[in-house]
Amino acid sequence: MHLKYGLNDKPGKAEMLLLGLQWLAVTIPSLIIIGEILGVFENGGIPYLQKIFLLVGFLLLVQVLWGHRLPLVMGPATVLLIGVLTSSDQGIGAVNSSILIGGLILTFLAISNLIKYLERLFTSRVIMVILLLIAFTLTPTIINLVSSAGSVPANYNFIFVIAFILIIFIAHAFTKGILRSFVPLIALFLGSVAYYLVFDTFNISHLNSPLLAFPSNFIGNLAIPDIGIIIAFLISFLALAINDISSMESVGFMLKVDKLQERVKKGVAVTGAGNFLAGLFGIIGPVNYSLSPGIIVATQNASRFTLIPAAIGLLVLAFSPMALNILTGIPLPVIGVIFLYLMVAQIGAALLLAVESKTLKTIDDGIIVGLPVLLGIIIAFMPQSVTSGLPLVIKPIVANGFVMGALAVLIFEHLLYPRNSTYSEN
Repeated sequence: MHLKYGLNDKPGKAEMLLLGLQWLAVTIPSLIIIGEILGVFENGGIPYLQKIFLLVGFLLLVQVLWGHRLPLVMGPATVLLIGVLTSSDQGIGAVNSSILIGGLILTFLAISNLIKYLERLFTSRVIMVILLLIAFTLTPTIINLVSSAGSVPANYNFIFVIAFILIIFIAHAFTKGILRSFVPLIALFLGSVAYYLVFDTFNISHLNSPLLAFPSNFIGNLAIPDIGIIIAFLISFLALAINDISSMESVGFMLKVDKLQERVKKGVAVTGAGNFLAGLFGIIGPVNYSLSPGIIVATQNASRFTLIPAAIGLLVLAFSPMALNILTGIPLPVIGVIFLYLMVAQIGAALLLAVESKTLKTIDDGIIVGLPVLLGIIIAFMPQSVTSGLPLVIKPIVANGFVMGALAVLIFEHLLYPRNSTYSEN
């Protein structure tokens, strides 16, 4: 794989800043989307967003400089979202305490080195499936984003989205080198401007918020959770651990980094500590995102140091309600198209991994990969009327396409087809 900047390369100041803006542009959408969904639980959306930006910015710095030391995007854990939403009727204090407890347990597993037993499960086939699952199970989210027209007629919005998709991939085809790495960032800016100009949707009220302000109610409500909520969140944290490890393993395997086991141990410890702090602050816990390989392939940049400007940017934004209000005004269809662009690159990274590692040799290999991916897609598109009736204890697992697909590939790889396992290669 050709990269302009390797893991420990340090670009010049100008490129460092621009590449940092690239990572920042990729990190912000998930923080905004999940923050707006959950912000209603505590004093409106902006204070909640401020705390999320502050925590993720701080943890990103710690991860890049001390934790896993990999080019990985970090953000709110969507695997915890179901637990938060389904348990909110028990009181947000119980939810916060459950996240805090889950973070402590995850930190203990990492520090005690018990996490190494999970790490051994991630063979090249498992990592390939993880990469594909992230792309395919995010498809419903992308569909929701690109179809979120608001006051814009649906047919006009659809035409804009199709045109924007064509333009961004034409730009990718005709740009080379460092310019190609900025296609998503440029597209986010120009796409937003074009959307505002075409549909006249910009809300001037976004500029009325304070320019600088410290987050209000910094410490969240805490309460003793009942056993049902604790069990539900512990299952969610198992899925979060799988997501976190697979994110680090996929990037580490792709970049062929040294001391990957040590990196994973430290990375999970930081994630666990971050979830403890999230519970204390009254926000959803963070996790390392698996979409980073797609970004690395699209931008040809794997330098971990380029995430430092992104982390600093998150910390600065955390203290500006006006800036966060403006960011919440970025058109959702534009965000959806950017996500689609990155996920296409992610699929390319998974296929490239299959070629380089010679992962697929037999029909059984195809089954190990194919069924978990299809299972994840089916669950991702399952009607809410089906998943809403699931018991609270199993819902965070069974209703999550990514988690079920990941569990399926682990079972197929290590239990049903152990003779074909590539365990010995790792």
